[in-house]
Amino acid sequence: MTEPADILNQPIRDLAAATAAKTPTPGGGSIGGVVGALAAALGEMSLNFTQGKKAHAEHAELYEWLGPRLAHAREMFLDLVADDMAAYGMYAEAMKQTDGRKDEALQLALAAAIDVPRQTAKLALAVLNDLSQLADKCNKYLVTDLVGAATLAAAVTVLCDMNVAINTRTLDDRQAADDIRSASIDDRSEAHEIARTIEAVATAWLKK
Repeated sequence: MTEPADILNQPIRDLAAATAAKTPTPGGGSIGGVVGALAAALGEMSLNFTQGKKAHAEHAELYEWLGPRLAHAREMFLDLVADDMAAYGMYAEAMKQTDGRKDEALQLALAAAIDVPRQTAKLALAVLNDLSQLADKCNKYLVTDLVGAATLAAAVTVLCDMNVAINTRTLDDRQAADDIRSASIDDRSEAHEIARTIEAVATAWLKK
């Protein structure tokens, strides 16, 4: 199993190979963090090729506000990669316990395994909301990158929702499990709606 500290320092080929390997991590949750970071990065790229252009000077304050937000989101996504792998490590250790504390340890590990994808989904939504502000204020040559960023961010919420779905199945508190699952579904739906809107607005802007 790849260690959380190592995963982000691997070349892309090695990361892909580690993901393909018959090991539990990196898996969907970890890759969700990587994809989220790439979504934020593409958003930053779109912004960087727009900011400072005379044609978009009236939006300078917005660009100055969005730039640090997207950069911070990118770093947060990468932190969540390690958090996801650590959460799985907690679960694996809990499964090894043979005393009366195993059930409690499993519930704590499940809580961590649910919390990470929920944080990741919320971050993806925040990025999508930021990207939506660029949809009609973006360098036209970077519109495809902006739409790509939105598509990736929306995909992150699918990975997160599926992780939430499988982990809430074994939570002892069924009401909490149902509430968490409902919120996760709502976030996934909202993310895809925002992504569709970004694509529609950006496409219309491109035609002007």
